[in-house]
Amino acid sequence: MKPQLALLLASLTLPLSALAATGTVYKNPQCGCCTAWAEHLAKNGVSLKVEPRDDLAAVRAKLGGCHTAKIDGYVFEGHVPADLVKKVLKDKPAIAGLAVPGMPAGSPGMEGPTKVGYPVIAFDRQGRRRVYATR
Repeated sequence: MKPQLALLLASLTLPLSALAATGTVYKNPQCGCCTAWAEHLAKNGVSLKVEPRDDLAAVRAKLGGCHTAKIDGYVFEGHVPADLVKKVLKDKPAIAGLAVPGMPAGSPGMEGPTKVGYPVIAFDRQGRRRVYATR
């Protein structure tokens, strides 16, 4: 049996949670909220390799902001909730990714006693933006 076929057949016996999307989050080594956001995603079925980078300016120029995850060809910037990451990965909309501007209190990775409403922005490769969801 070809290795690819064997891997496919073996994956069919795994629970759906074991087939979660994987990607990489690039973050400042000293950033606690970035780590908390990656942990939020992991707890919700989005497995990420965390890559601390001292050269985030270069990563941001290429992909986007404070902490940036690249998963299955999409970019997720800022404190995007896991359910929206999973929705994008499932629905595969014609966007480049999602972003949460700033560091809104109560967003994933910014939990605390205060919570504010915030927009989650979808963006495309041409730079167009629209509100994808409000939290």
